[in-house]
Amino acid sequence: MKCTYSALLTDFYELTMMQGFFSQNPDRLSVFDMFFRRQPYGGGYAVFAGLEPMLDAIENFTFSADDIGYLKSLNCFSKEFLDYLSNFRFKGEIYAVKEGTVVFPNEPLLRVKGTLLEAQLIEPILLNFVNFQTSIATKSARICRAAGASAVMEFGLRRAQGPDGAVSATRASYIGGVGATSNVLAGKLYDIPVSGTMAHSWIMSFKTELEAFEAFAQMYPNNCILLADTYDTLKSGVQNAVKVFKKLKAKGCKGYGIRLDSGDLSFLSREAKRIFAENGLQEAKIVASNDLDEWVIEQMAFEGARVDAYGVGTRLVTADKDPSLTGVYKLTAKEAEDGSFSPAIKLTNNPEKMSNPGIKNILRFYDKSGMMLADMVLFEEETEEILKITAEKKPLRLNHPSIEYAFITLDEYADAKLLLEKVMEGGKKIIAQSDLREIRGRAKTEMNSLHDTFKRLLNPHVYKVSISDRLKKVKTDMISEHMQDS
Repeated sequence: MKCTYSALLTDFYELTMMQGFFSQNPDRLSVFDMFFRRQPYGGGYAVFAGLEPMLDAIENFTFSADDIGYLKSLNCFSKEFLDYLSNFRFKGEIYAVKEGTVVFPNEPLLRVKGTLLEAQLIEPILLNFVNFQTSIATKSARICRAAGASAVMEFGLRRAQGPDGAVSATRASYIGGVGATSNVLAGKLYDIPVSGTMAHSWIMSFKTELEAFEAFAQMYPNNCILLADTYDTLKSGVQNAVKVFKKLKAKGCKGYGIRLDSGDLSFLSREAKRIFAENGLQEAKIVASNDLDEWVIEQMAFEGARVDAYGVGTRLVTADKDPSLTGVYKLTAKEAEDGSFSPAIKLTNNPEKMSNPGIKNILRFYDKSGMMLADMVLFEEETEEILKITAEKKPLRLNHPSIEYAFITLDEYADAKLLLEKVMEGGKKIIAQSDLREIRGRAKTEMNSLHDTFKRLLNPHVYKVSISDRLKKVKTDMISEHMQDS
């Protein structure tokens, strides 16, 4: 789905800074990294999402004549700067990990190279796309894992954060693993299967529950999911469903079942399955909904719930319990007078918030069974040298990014690969548009390559994200130099 956004979709201070850069050295190049600082939901991983729509937005990011007129009315910007903006297009380059990749804190997911003006301007829209969709894709992956073999459908349109939030959430949740959505527009735009059952109002509009069920069965004999909790789930809803399903089965129809939307879903699902089995309807499906999330679903599974599919809405599309990924965008290198790049670092009293300087990539290590072992953040200029070491399977030292004395020696690994690849050059996307199923498949493969100890909901292991010896030395020297100067 191609979208055009006004370049006014930025923070005001980006424009005021841009005018300052414009007046000083408008052509000076810079490099920025996008990364996040902690795992969402107290988990052990995140699923990277939002890349392709973000690239489309940046590629078509412009100021219209009306936008320039609005900025002029603010009486904050010079005519020369407004003239510059009227012809603005992002012309830089972007490196990124593949969408659907499992990622971790404090490693560059995106690397932007361009003038300070253009790299600064795209910060808000870049973070807007990636923070939200990564958060939702991660929530979706957690829910789908808790559901196990049961299907998961996304039913969040009504509670999503506005129309765009609803569509973006559906896209991201599909990447994370849900199999269908109730959002018809998102289904059309992204070719995602759509699904739905019925509302209580359908049943209440008939004289009896049985009449409502029979009318629905006549219209959808091979996809008849009946809402069973309008009056009394076990004494009325399930009993009437049995009457309808027996007729459908006699006709050779398939795909019938009930949806439970209130009450003790675990208990009700077990009882409904028992009643169906007693009536020769073991194949009848049970769909559960009503404020579900990964924690509720995991508890239901522990209690032996008999649920074939879960409909998850509010707590998925609103990223319940952790509404925002901690993604940030920091300057990591700037052009010197001789055209070379010097590393830049953000220093703070909190060591965990210090950024890693320089132009970097990520090297991921795998064991012989293809499982992820650890990541190393390293300078782009040393990748060739380190890849030679990994090709020979020589030991490598992995340094903790913020604790000076902490490191491990990785001496048993089977493979290593770089994660960042160029996706935009000269302001134009240079990767083919991916089918969303391809991205979803990648996310599934990535999740299968992550050990279960990192995927548990409670107290997951912390995946090792390290820095190379050379990066550690540069970072330590820059910190020491700053301390001496201050």
